[in-house]
Amino acid sequence: MKILQRWAREGRTDGWYKSLSEALKAEGHRVHHRGSIISHLLADACRRDSQGHQPMLSAIVILKATGRPAGQFFELASGDPFHRTAADWTWEQERARVFARYRED
Repeated sequence: MKILQRWAREGRTDGWYKSLSEALKAEGHRVHHRGSIISHLLADACRRDSQGHQPMLSAIVILKATGRPAGQFFELASGDPFHRTAADWTWEQERARVFARYRED
């Protein structure tokens, strides 16, 4: 979570899954960027950081190929405790809220 919080404070828009995997490896954690473990870690970081009330921290982690988060992010966003709906929410807005939150802290 500290890595993501640092990226958010920096306003990084190049926070790729592979970059996160490499940053975790540098801290002694071997987590492949295409595995299910990274998805679970990001979901846990979101839940711990926001508890459904704050922006979803993992909104800043994106696929290099698309420039958007993976499908698991959108599944998490629509479920408990976040309940984000397409009618009044976009990933880009969520990412902007993450950056704004961490610039304030």
